[in-house]
Amino acid sequence: MNGATAIIVMGVSGSGKSTIAEALAQRLGFAEEDGDLYHPAANVKKMQSGTPLTDEDRWPWLNAIAALIDRYDRERRGVVIACSALKRAYRDVLVREHSNVRIVYLKGSRELILSRSEHRKGHFMPPSLLNSQFETLEEPSPDEHAIIADIAAPVDAIVVGIIRQLKVAVTEAKPA
Repeated sequence: MNGATAIIVMGVSGSGKSTIAEALAQRLGFAEEDGDLYHPAANVKKMQSGTPLTDEDRWPWLNAIAALIDRYDRERRGVVIACSALKRAYRDVLVREHSNVRIVYLKGSRELILSRSEHRKGHFMPPSLLNSQFETLEEPSPDEHAIIADIAAPVDAIVVGIIRQLKVAVTEAKPA
């Protein structure tokens, strides 16, 4: 498989990572994984209580997602992973030596993301932690070759724009 075989859809909580990752995976015929499912229970409990995670909290979570990327790479299967990956150091753990991992940064205004977060139901991350997410966020630098997507656009337009920049063939097949 040439081109990107692992795509990390990153951004702050409420930016639409899960929605875009799911739609992108479907269009590409890749598997889709929600990085939140790899958080240790202690992390989820901490976030539910309104306490921001520390770097120390995040390392086991990031290493679990990196292992997931390694597994898909060994199996030569494509995967789209929704993962906040807010800092460069976090993205470095995920990308490592893989040349086939691409970063997609979902960028939007604090106001738009807060509005979406306040209307989201059933998510463990409360809108009150949004400020800590923006404080932690290190936008991708040019040497990361990230795709930047404006989240104010409709989902279909965002996905089409990402695919155009990835320069990959679209199969619209369901992953095995």
